[in-house]
Amino acid sequence: MENEKKGVSRRDFMKTTGIATGTLVGGGIIGGLIGYNVNRDTVTDETTGNQQGGGQGQDHPTNVGLKFFTSMTQFNILSAATERIFPEDDLGPGAIGLGVPYFIDNQLAGSYGMNAKEYMQGPFEDGATTQGYQSRLTRAEIFSQGIAKLDEEAFSRFDKSFSEIEPEQMDEILTAFQKGEVSMQAVTSDFFFKLLRQATLEGAYADPIYNGNRNMEGWKMKGFPGHQFSYIGQIESEEFVEIEPKSISSMTH
Repeated sequence: MENEKKGVSRRDFMKTTGIATGTLVGGGIIGGLIGYNVNRDTVTDETTGNQQGGGQGQDHPTNVGLKFFTSMTQFNILSAATERIFPEDDLGPGAIGLGVPYFIDNQLAGSYGMNAKEYMQGPFEDGATTQGYQSRLTRAEIFSQGIAKLDEEAFSRFDKSFSEIEPEQMDEILTAFQKGEVSMQAVTSDFFFKLLRQATLEGAYADPIYNGNRNMEGWKMKGFPGHQFSYIGQIESEEFVEIEPKSISSMTH
């Protein structure tokens, strides 16, 4: 199967992450999302770049306007990295198909990227693995540096940009980051990798109103119903009930 050639299937990957057990909660994007970076009323036309009215319902259009990244080179590196973490396979779309890169871009431009809700004063010490955020850098700064380092490693090892190398070569570099083997300033590469992986997974499963989980495909793969007004019609059923998922945006119309 094609997904076996990629190393690890999404099904196996989910078993090794908090997504499968519901433990990927707290300290991430979702905890600070409400009220920030929400594309409530406008989307950007893919061909003209002009904003149009409309919510983020099931036919969730792509918001192609970048809010944080200033070059497509940076954005393409981010996209390639997220796709390796959450690849397309026989179960459904990967990170790119789900709009995860746009989700991360939008969040880095807001309170998540600037650590608006966290204490960011010194002293700054190397934290233990059980401790929370310890870096003097904001998430936006960490992502900017991390993406530059991904490209630097790609040129050093394979004489090409990260977005141009083979998938197996991308995996080699990402694994080096995960193991903390790449030198970074004021943060470790394994910490950057954790942020990148968590942001990727949250973008795949967040409500589409935040520009990820396009068309609620992430929810559909998990059989998650999204935001329903009520389950009164299904709660007494002894059989498993498949429910078409709904976005928060559907409740505002």
